[in-house]
Amino acid sequence: MRFNLIFSTIFTIAGMAVSNTAVAASTENQPLSKGHRIITESGELTLHVIEHATFVLQWGGKTIYVDPVGGARLFRGFPQPDIILITDIHSDHMNWETVKNVISAKTRIVSPRIPVKRQPKGKGLVNKIPKGLRGKIDYLENDRTAYYGGIAIEAIPMYNLSSDRARFHNKGRGNGYVVDFEDLRVYISGDTEDIPEMRELKDIDVAFVCMNSPYTMEVEKAASAVLEFKPQVVFPNHYRNRDGTFSDVQKFKELVAKDNGIEVRLLNWYP
Repeated sequence: MRFNLIFSTIFTIAGMAVSNTAVAASTENQPLSKGHRIITESGELTLHVIEHATFVLQWGGKTIYVDPVGGARLFRGFPQPDIILITDIHSDHMNWETVKNVISAKTRIVSPRIPVKRQPKGKGLVNKIPKGLRGKIDYLENDRTAYYGGIAIEAIPMYNLSSDRARFHNKGRGNGYVVDFEDLRVYISGDTEDIPEMRELKDIDVAFVCMNSPYTMEVEKAASAVLEFKPQVVFPNHYRNRDGTFSDVQKFKELVAKDNGIEVRLLNWYP
């Protein structure tokens, strides 16, 4: 079901929260400090940008952390998560120390199956899961769905198509996600190129789409895919390149503007 979505950005000025309905283009590139509201007929989703691929979603009294990395200090002031979504094993998506320090007894961790590899010269294991977390993880393979109360979470494939990028993300290793908040469908791409599974998505209301070089895809490919699966609104994220530069999200917005039914929201993912 598609909605008329209303977007409201909350800023903090001199310690005071100010709600501003973000209709005018002049507000949409301002730094966010408190949240970005998406209001629908069935409820309100609040987005809190942390950095790069990391963000917090709140809906109906539940809190979801997506790819929490960077230490627990970044999540001070947020409720402890009901659900943590992990998309990939790379360090900008998965950090067990951060996860261990933000969870509560009720938290469930949704993750692709984590391969464990021994480092050279007996230096230990890569991606070894701390014992205290092992019973809290729900492994979700591509195309499988898990249910948490009124929230359905489907694992969507994420992988590279280009032969020179396949080594970064092979098919089946990581997850994108479609999260159904009742009738609001949110797509989180994870690290991927413009794969058929993305292009074939249906009825997506809100999308978070990556674009960085050389790990995922260029803005032209990201825009082409978005124009095909047609979310109502898309947030470019994960757009810092390997050399420290940033992908041209303004160009992405201009390309997507070919379809006036899709709104691109440019937020501050790199404070």
